[in-house]
Amino acid sequence: MRTFRPGETAVRRDVFRRKVWSAHAFRVVEDSAEALVLGCRPGAELLVPTSWIEWLLTGERTARVQALPNLAQGSWRLGRWSWRDTAHLQWVPPGTWFSVNAFYDASDGHRLAHWYVNFQRPMRRTAIGFDTFDLLLDLVIAPDLSRWDWKDEDEYEHGRRLGVVGEADHRAVQRAREEAVAMIAQGAGPFADDAGHRDWRPEPGRPAPALPADALTAGLL
Repeated sequence: MRTFRPGETAVRRDVFRRKVWSAHAFRVVEDSAEALVLGCRPGAELLVPTSWIEWLLTGERTARVQALPNLAQGSWRLGRWSWRDTAHLQWVPPGTWFSVNAFYDASDGHRLAHWYVNFQRPMRRTAIGFDTFDLLLDLVIAPDLSRWDWKDEDEYEHGRRLGVVGEADHRAVQRAREEAVAMIAQGAGPFADDAGHRDWRPEPGRPAPALPADALTAGLL
């Protein structure tokens, strides 16, 4: 199992039925037994479904709605995109069905805008980073942990109906929901004051991470 040095590029891929749904270039902040911690700044390279790009550019909700049927049918196409507006720190512990993400407003003194728990399959490390699969459900948390709100529950249920989220996935997510909420309530893990995540900043002068040439093929099972 490969470990990564701080400053290296690592690629998070969402893989569904052995096909890449998205690929996102990050800069490694830390790689330890507790978690792989990755940073992103505006300009980072991504490959994402073209329906998602259309939605971001036009605000046309039908483009976003079509993404799930495309996913279920395996009929999506990928396009290139650059990360915009926010800096992003992602904490990915091994064997866990979620990641914890901190988003910072790059235009407002790098202020911590919100926390975000993304429910996903446990990571599988690859030569270029790790593979997972986004399970559609999210939890948005205030910067001071004073409140949290569930996001995309309707999309999650639609994904279950389409077979994108299987029954085993659903049971794992139910357990992970409780684990994530307990972590928030206790101010534990990346939410702890001494974790240093509230004040993280991208390393100055270092360029935004770029995708490698084999981003769609390296180590794909």
